[in-house]
Amino acid sequence: MAGESSLEVPMSTITSSTTVADIATTDPATIRVFQRLQIDFCCGGKVPLADVCRDRGLDSASVLAELRAAGQEGDDGTDWRARPLIDLVTWIQSRFHERLREELPRLSKMLAKVIARHVDRLPETLRPLRSTFDQLQTELLEHMAKEDAVLFPAIVALESGAAAHAGPASWEWLQQPIAVMEQEHDDAGAALERIRRVTRNYTPPDWACPTFRGLYHGLLELEQDMHEHVHLENNILFPRAATLARERSRRSNAL
Repeated sequence: MAGESSLEVPMSTITSSTTVADIATTDPATIRVFQRLQIDFCCGGKVPLADVCRDRGLDSASVLAELRAAGQEGDDGTDWRARPLIDLVTWIQSRFHERLREELPRLSKMLAKVIARHVDRLPETLRPLRSTFDQLQTELLEHMAKEDAVLFPAIVALESGAAAHAGPASWEWLQQPIAVMEQEHDDAGAALERIRRVTRNYTPPDWACPTFRGLYHGLLELEQDMHEHVHLENNILFPRAATLARERSRRSNAL
């Protein structure tokens, strides 16, 4: 892995002559772009972007534009309190579940590389980070699988007017899986807090290489995404589904 970058520049001023390592160090959000394009930003990163693009047959202007835009994705302002539940479920699955299934293995591989190189230098940080992250990854993947297989299809069926999943025309059974998902959200939040604490608010050491910096940036993004993800479920999707379930159950029992 490379050492400290020799150049720190704002992303707005990078050009095709800026080295890959300097771009990755200046804005770790660009690492995802480099990884997707399989461009070495670490050990072999001290090469101008233009040279790398030429050697790889890539259009440097397009790559540069993508790098500048990295990490700038924002909220589209949708009011999910008023949209159909199926739309919210679809958004959560595409925006958060799919991304998590890509990001968790990516971060795990980066963490493995950082540990292989630096664990002896920073054992008090990297060892507990590895343990906490591994547990979080396992639990989140299992959590999403349960939501996608059971709870989310049930919520969509509830909204569409389908018959109750269990019991005599009752949707009250939804309360139990919702409670389980909320508890697991709490557990994930506690794990993320431990990660923030052990990484000292995602502050890499001064000597950190681009991979180390990219790992911490990715963990920060993971925390931020999880906060929005859990907010949409705990504060909008689940309460709306629970209210609709109670209404459907009362109407069915009144017949």
